[in-house]
Amino acid sequence: MVKSLSAILASLVLLLGAALFEWFYVGDQFDSFKEEVETLALKAEAEEANIEDAKAVQSSWERRKEKLHVWIPHNDIARIDEYLAEAVRLVGEKQYAFAVSKLEIILHLTECLPDTYRPAIENIL
Repeated sequence: MVKSLSAILASLVLLLGAALFEWFYVGDQFDSFKEEVETLALKAEAEEANIEDAKAVQSSWERRKEKLHVWIPHNDIARIDEYLAEAVRLVGEKQYAFAVSKLEIILHLTECLPDTYRPAIENIL
C-alpha cells in the first residue's frame, strides 16, 4: 500500500514537473521570438528593413522550431513557417505594407499559441 501511494505520488510529481517545464519553456521561446518579430515589424513599418534582417529572424525561428517540435504540434509550427516565409519574401521585394500585415499575424500567433498549451480550464474542458 505504501509503495503504491509513493509510486503514485512520484508519478504525479514527475508529470507536474514536466508540465511546468513545458509551460515555461514554450513561453520563453515564444517571448524571445516575439521580440525579434516586433523589431522586424517596426523596421518594416519605417521601411528600413532589409532581407538580411528578415532572414535573421527566419533562421532564429528555424533554430527554435527544432526544439519546439517536441512540445507543440507540427501544424502550429507550419503556420508560423508559412507567414514568416511570406514576410521574408515581401521584405526582400520591399513591399513593406504587406510584410507588416504578415508580421502582425505572426505576432498574434506568438501570443495565442503558448496559451493553448497552458493548463487552464478552457484547455482542459
